[in-house]
Amino acid sequence: MPKKKPEKYNIYIKQIEAIAKVANLITSGVYLEELLRLIVNVTAEIMNSKISSLMLLDPEKKELVVRATQSISEAYNKKPNLKLGEGIAGRVAQEKKAIVVFDIKEDARYLNQDIARKEKLCSLASVPLAVKGRIIGVLNCYTSKKHEFSKYELDLLTALANQAALAIENAELDLRVRSAEEALTTRKLVERAKEILAQEANILPSEAYRLIQKQSMDARKSMREVAEAIILAKDIRSKRA
Repeated sequence: MPKKKPEKYNIYIKQIEAIAKVANLITSGVYLEELLRLIVNVTAEIMNSKISSLMLLDPEKKELVVRATQSISEAYNKKPNLKLGEGIAGRVAQEKKAIVVFDIKEDARYLNQDIARKEKLCSLASVPLAVKGRIIGVLNCYTSKKHEFSKYELDLLTALANQAALAIENAELDLRVRSAEEALTTRKLVERAKEILAQEANILPSEAYRLIQKQSMDARKSMREVAEAIILAKDIRSKRA
């Protein structure tokens, strides 16, 4: 009869699998919002935390915004944004290093004491999300009881954060590429529709463009949708001729 693996071994394997799972998200092609949800769910499960949340940095406003959490608490999910240097997470982002708090209800640096008490949150480990030294956000892990995070736990959370940061950076890059491609496609469609309208109505291309623009606003449709309708109508007429 094979010898049963010790529980500690099983936990270790589960943690390694969690890091690998997040690492695989780097090239998964999933959309950003789905990616963020997967990261907090994996983090909460592997760290056995009551709440895991991911805050991304708005570089223009220099604020951290809660973008994902597996918490069902409306109060927590609607927490106000944090400026760099504000609160625990704001300091983590500004100083680019992890902060651990034994009891956030007794730490003046934690700004949302009322939420902490209402949701029975206690200990917190907060680590930066960074890509090539550039901070993009913060990963938070809360417990419901006082907990001393071990060096191993912090190393594990940091490893998850490092993989998560790369996955997020990759997803945002994909989003920018898709947006640029969509903008180029829209421009080509509008140009084609403008030519069709100018020829058929015997008007200047600039007038045709203004007509497409006006129809877009009046019908509350995108310029692309209006352009596609004009091109489709032209194709139908061509086939009937």
